[in-house]
Amino acid sequence: MGWSCFGILQSYKDNKETQVQELTTNNVRLFSYNSLRSATGHFHPSNKIGGGGFGVVYKGILRDGTRVAVKCLSAESKQGTKEFLTEINIISNTRHPNLVQLIGCCVESGNRMLIYEYMENNSLSSSLLGSKGKRVTLDWPKRASICVGTASGLAFLHEEAAPPIVHRDIKANNILIDENLQPKIGDFGLAKLFPENVTHLSTRVAGTIGYLAPEYALFGQLTKKADVYSFGVLILEIISGRSSSKAAFGVDLLVLVEWVWKLREEGRLLDIVDPDLTEYSEAELLRFIKVALFCTQAAPTQRPNMKQVIEMLSREVTLNEKFLTEPGVYRQHSSKRSSYDSLQKSSSGGKTGVQSVNPFATSTKFESFPSVTQMLPR
Repeated sequence: MGWSCFGILQSYKDNKETQVQELTTNNVRLFSYNSLRSATGHFHPSNKIGGGGFGVVYKGILRDGTRVAVKCLSAESKQGTKEFLTEINIISNTRHPNLVQLIGCCVESGNRMLIYEYMENNSLSSSLLGSKGKRVTLDWPKRASICVGTASGLAFLHEEAAPPIVHRDIKANNILIDENLQPKIGDFGLAKLFPENVTHLSTRVAGTIGYLAPEYALFGQLTKKADVYSFGVLILEIISGRSSSKAAFGVDLLVLVEWVWKLREEGRLLDIVDPDLTEYSEAELLRFIKVALFCTQAAPTQRPNMKQVIEMLSREVTLNEKFLTEPGVYRQHSSKRSSYDSLQKSSSGGKTGVQSVNPFATSTKFESFPSVTQMLPR
């Protein structure tokens, strides 16, 4: 099973066919359309488990009994089959405990599908932010573990994957939860499989409202720090149990990061905590909230990188909040475009070449941290 779709390559010259076959035998398994149609019950609506800008996802069972998630890509890439499979091969070779594993693909008769390992508890969007009937009980230790695990997967994509990958769409819907309640980042690398004009938001920017870094949404400035911003929003969702993209907060109908900043100024940060969380360490939870605020600062150079984020989440550090500046905010339909411009100027003091800082002050366990560590922007 799974190899019959080599028939679609018969129109290629023998040398090109050999190259594609050699490529796909590395880690990418080719599935036929018929085998996937059978596995998903003819793509029956009852087997639909998700969907988004890149396509619809169905639960499936292969002939050997393996459960899989089949993503039917919603737009055809302009890449040829060989180029498409080259990108798929790169994604399949990007392996980490906190990344969803790609099993194979289908490129038959105009259909392009990706086959992933199946995640028992679906997405974080469903298990934490979804309807009551679909939610999974997540106490504070489990939520903290999801934050750290997601940070580890994202740090791997940024710093260790070859080539490095900027996800561009970190959000609760793309964080999948396995049977052991461990997080795995999905859809990484998919943006490279589509032409530039196939995106979630516009012809220039891919992403989801509520998670978008302002410099990326407004000016198309895509760096690793755009992912850091989205991850900061995700932390706040995990703590509050509320969706950033589907709700407004407080009497002023603020977006989530604005609301949290306002509560910080009022000394009421713990007001964001999900009422379902009844037992937690206040000090640890407050540290996680403050890390999220460091991640969502308006100026990208002021945000930590993901390795710093892991350290701040994993260790009992005291954060040096004198370096913390107001979050940047992007609104799709508003005359108030963003606080990004003014805050970027204020955070740099009007100077160019500003260096980012490591916002550690002291550590109760690790005394080696200086009060401020100057670092080059990343």
